[in-house]
Amino acid sequence: MVTKAPPRRTPARRALRLLLASGVTAVSLVAVPGTAAAEDDKSPAGSTLTVAVSQSIDSLSPFLAQKLTSTSIHRLAYEYLTNYDAKDARPIPGLATAWTSSPDKLTWTYTIRKDSTWSDGKPATAEDAAWTFNKMMTDPNAATANGSFTANFAEVTAPDPQTLVIRLKKPQATMTALDVPIVPKHVWEKVGDFSKFNNDKQFPIVGNGPFVVTDYKVDQYIKLKPNKTFWRGAPKFDELVFKYYKDGDAAVAALQKGEVSFVPNLTPAQAAALKTQKDIKVNDAPGRRFFAIATNPGARARDGKTFGNGHKALLDPAVRKALFLAVDRKAIVDKVFQGHAVEGEGYIPPRFDSYFWKPEGAQKRAYDPAGAEKLLDAAGYRKNAAGKRVGKDGRPLDFRILCHATDPNDKAIGKYLQEWWGKLGIGLKVECLDSVSDPWVRGDYDLAFDGWSVNPDPDYVLSIHTCGTLPATPKDSGATDNFICDKEFDTLYAQQAVEYDAAKRAVLVKRMQSRLYDTGYMNVMAYPNALEAYRTDQIASITTMPEAAGNLWGQDGYWSWWSAVPAASTADSDGGSSTGVIVGIGAAVVVVVGVGIFLGLRRRSTVDDRE
Repeated sequence: MVTKAPPRRTPARRALRLLLASGVTAVSLVAVPGTAAAEDDKSPAGSTLTVAVSQSIDSLSPFLAQKLTSTSIHRLAYEYLTNYDAKDARPIPGLATAWTSSPDKLTWTYTIRKDSTWSDGKPATAEDAAWTFNKMMTDPNAATANGSFTANFAEVTAPDPQTLVIRLKKPQATMTALDVPIVPKHVWEKVGDFSKFNNDKQFPIVGNGPFVVTDYKVDQYIKLKPNKTFWRGAPKFDELVFKYYKDGDAAVAALQKGEVSFVPNLTPAQAAALKTQKDIKVNDAPGRRFFAIATNPGARARDGKTFGNGHKALLDPAVRKALFLAVDRKAIVDKVFQGHAVEGEGYIPPRFDSYFWKPEGAQKRAYDPAGAEKLLDAAGYRKNAAGKRVGKDGRPLDFRILCHATDPNDKAIGKYLQEWWGKLGIGLKVECLDSVSDPWVRGDYDLAFDGWSVNPDPDYVLSIHTCGTLPATPKDSGATDNFICDKEFDTLYAQQAVEYDAAKRAVLVKRMQSRLYDTGYMNVMAYPNALEAYRTDQIASITTMPEAAGNLWGQDGYWSWWSAVPAASTADSDGGSSTGVIVGIGAAVVVVVGVGIFLGLRRRSTVDDRE
């Protein structure tokens, strides 16, 4: 839906005096929509939409980027062949205006629009799309982020500037949901090593999306300007800025002061406090991600070599099952998320009702600490004199769990796990780090808080648990989430990938979730709501996805920031132009944004990474 804020009625000059009196050192004024300055549909001079983020960027290269902030920026900077409708997430035109398939579903032809241009003025054509896909098909490094989409491609050609033809090895159900940014050939064909090129040295970055990336400072910010030639129409704000706040309370304080326009990932307490604040609107909607515990199943590469230092006891299904039997999901929803979440079990959130699955009957692992005790006893993990569980080798069951230092949910749930598992005689060290990427990619962990945003088409988020996404060797990077490799899961994945019948495919996707649940490598605890807030004196209206009770941050399209309209105000009677409400407010303190590039990170995302 498009949410609208009530018009602010405080005169601009009075608001300016109040802010200057309070110590604010820099302000920017915006034109009032509907007045002479805005009637020509131009962005108000100096209007800035600032988004607080708590996550660093892994790469500005669309071929490498995995994290939510990174992929969100790429949705703003590049067009995909298709997009998702904001109303109901159905496929709609993007760079392609139409698409058809051959009767055998092995050849797909896309009509590329004539009115899309790169921000450097060159036309965006089918040749750019063909080059993008062919590069991914021929260079493993270019396939790091999205290789699952092109693994089944046999040939991609561009017979003319407006025609793209993709020939498949076998049918593929994701051909209207290829979430791959199309890049300009004339820029990217000059790149040498795609594993090292992070696209962060020359600005502005050439793209054809609604925004153009214009500036970037490691651990400070990333800035974007409207693409004035964007075929769907330029965004209304004059600038979009992503700022990093390591501390969530600091981000909320910045929102209250007007230093930022929007803050995602609120805690329930923060959301409750903000609901009472003037000029702030809280959005509380069903989320598109899951929150889980991932176990290290024994980090390994496709060449068969193992690596990392995961606890060997977690290779035992009995231990994994016992741990999960001792997790009270209802308590997590009630006490940590305070009701702003749904109890989790399956891999796909209930928002995607066609694919949503939950266990029934004997398959369900309900909270049962007594059952966990019995299971461990039967499996030979007895308590010693000190009450500690030990294995047959005498090694105690003391585990580590990777925790995000910036995520209060990780820390809160970690304390509950220490209590619940401690009663079983199992120790748990909660290791909270600013970045969990390095130990995770090395396999140096026992358990980790994990989570992914799920797209309307679930193929990608399922693909990250297939054997083919493991790194080629221990020294390489892979697209795997946490080194799961299960032949039964792989067989089901292959079947759903070629199934065009929606009902039959949904059955296969649910069977995949059932298999993942049974292996015990992933324990989905909750589906958190999207808790976020924005200033109504800075943003007059903005589109959620889905439009009815949807989220703003981390959408499957670019609708929120593209649609956002600067807030209105009464005109300044003393000035010649109709300027009004303050949009950008800069205090004397500089806030840094974590957009550091982690060269070694590939396809490693966790709850605050993908949300």
